[in-house]
Amino acid sequence: MKKTGKAAAAGLAALVGVGTVGGLPAANAEGSGQSDSETAITGPALAQASAAALAATGQGRVTDTEVGDEESYYEVEVTFDDGTEVDVQLDRAFQVVAEPKGGADG
Repeated sequence: MKKTGKAAAAGLAALVGVGTVGGLPAANAEGSGQSDSETAITGPALAQASAAALAATGQGRVTDTEVGDEESYYEVEVTFDDGTEVDVQLDRAFQVVAEPKGGADG
């Protein structure tokens, strides 16, 4: 019984550790809109893409990310306090390549 409890505690600790990357919340932790074919942005690129997306929107929080999106190299989903979401498309240099789209009417 003690081995099972220790294994469960270790598994929980591992899952909690996955929730942050470089001190930032993992971008796909909230809502987890990632499908198996999507790859989340990680490491230093996550911090750069998040900063670029938030600068473009002026507000909100990063709730999902993707590398190799069909529309751009990076896609960052930003959710606003009112629950609306926008996707910010970025190139490899973290420059916005299209106006953020989304919101109430998608």
